Amino acid sequence: MITLYQFPSSLGIRCPSPPCLKLETYLRMTELPYQVAANADVLKAPKKKFPYIEDQGRVIPDSSFIINYLKDTYGDPLDRHLSAGQKSIMLGMRRLMEENLYWAMFYSRWAEEEAWAVVREQFFAHLPVPIKWLVPNVVRRNALRDIYGQGMGRHSREEVYDIGIQDIQAISDFLGDQPYLMGDQPTSLDATGYGTLVNLLRASVGSPMQEYGLKLENLGAYCDRMHARYWTNSPVPEPVEVG
Repeated sequence: MITLYQFPSSLGIRCPSPPCLKLETYLRMTELPYQVAANADVLKAPKKKFPYIEDQGRVIPDSSFIINYLKDTYGDPLDRHLSAGQKSIMLGMRRLMEENLYWAMFYSRWAEEEAWAVVREQFFAHLPVPIKWLVPNVVRRNALRDIYGQGMGRHSREEVYDIGIQDIQAISDFLGDQPYLMGDQPTSLDATGYGTLVNLLRASVGSPMQEYGLKLENLGAYCDRMHARYWTNSPVPEPVEVG
């Protein structure tokens, strides 16, 4: 049984982390049996980041490395029909979502005061006093440092959202009227697409990017399609304590 370590549900969605939601969606798309750890502690994660998994005595961090491991170990039912050229296109689109749009979304949650108020309440309200008076500000300071170090935080607010909106429009144009990002059949790129777009469109924290994305009807329809296919008809596992 694969054990998945990730953040708990928050902001009105299954997981407020695009990489975590991507990975759990991939597990559901491939029908691999898994359980979610209730006692997941990001400070104990191999790279101090979620997600990671335990499987057959191995611990594998990072959503992309995990998916590569799962393909090598259990087969590749989603992508095996694709050509090398199609896989290259998938990689480019995945990079757009995970390495660029992700940081604009990260900025919108941690740098904007109104959004930060929502994030603070949702992520840290459960902490006991006085920890919840101190930890949120430390985490936010580290997040803003990471955004600046990555480069997105060096731009103005308007420039950040212009970058993000260009990415969102590119995803919408790439999807077009197709049911899935690569055409008629779902692929692993759709795990990334769903994890990203649900966090963009459906999380209960607004931004100019969310407002723009909600106007692109094919993106909302895509999220609904993926949810109906992979989340509605099979139970979502309750977190379990693992030792």
